[in-house]
Amino acid sequence: MASLDDKSALDDLATVRDWLRYGVSRFMAAGLVYGHGTSTALDEAAFLILKTLHLPIDALEPWLEARLTRKEREQVAEIFEKRIATRKPAPYLVNEAWVQGHSFYVDERVFVPRSYIGELLEGGLSAVVADREAVGRVLDLCTGSGCLAILAALAFPKARVDASDISDDALAVAQRNVADYGLEDRVRLMKSDLFPAVGAARYDLIVSNPPYVGAAAMAAFPPEHRAEPHLAHAGGKDGLDIVRRILREAGRHLTPGGALVVEIGTARSLIQAEFPRLPFLWLDTEESEGEVFALPASALKDRS
Repeated sequence: MASLDDKSALDDLATVRDWLRYGVSRFMAAGLVYGHGTSTALDEAAFLILKTLHLPIDALEPWLEARLTRKEREQVAEIFEKRIATRKPAPYLVNEAWVQGHSFYVDERVFVPRSYIGELLEGGLSAVVADREAVGRVLDLCTGSGCLAILAALAFPKARVDASDISDDALAVAQRNVADYGLEDRVRLMKSDLFPAVGAARYDLIVSNPPYVGAAAMAAFPPEHRAEPHLAHAGGKDGLDIVRRILREAGRHLTPGGALVVEIGTARSLIQAEFPRLPFLWLDTEESEGEVFALPASALKDRS
């Protein structure tokens, strides 16, 4: 197959369908790795085509037979080639990631948002929150791009949201996203290594998608994951260093009826073995099982 910089391909590939097929073939041949908002070569190619052509990312079908102009073909060819040559996640190439139908600015200063907590927030975290209107204060730890803080503000209309991160770079990206959503009055960003900046504040809900990747898994990362900030993944030898700190400290920052919600990846068996007396409630989503837990404040009050 001709490479994307072969100018003859620009003449042979006329429609969106042509470029979609071409992109899938090229991506599979290149051995790309996904997981930053897409899970297959088909989804990745579709996302990049639609973004490059400024089309709605949730509506590929109407455009499949549309013919591209010469300039559009060059632009699609360029983004495909960049994805293959750099092995960077697609959201970095277009500076946009989507979570539950919401768009967020991203660049290489932040982890590409893809937390399962986003899906749970879309449903108001109904398994642990009885009344959305009653949630007055939310804390998002390790906020990164700010997406979970923003989704929390949208899910709980009367809540004020604090969001902390240890990275100045991440907070700069989060500030841009908060401003894009016009939530400066409800979402407060803080530089903090977990809880110190919140002082004695207590929250009805604390959420976190912290770094939880173990050292061995990080050593085996493909280029796409290595392109993300090391700090956003590194959870210590077994991946649970930061999760342990959250469990130890969260109790003193929850209201009596509050709850803690944390994503931990595939470490369910490890954490249950280490904390056998904690009543973990596992919050499954359409794409995950046993990767997000919830705990009531009552279970954590004696750990602080």
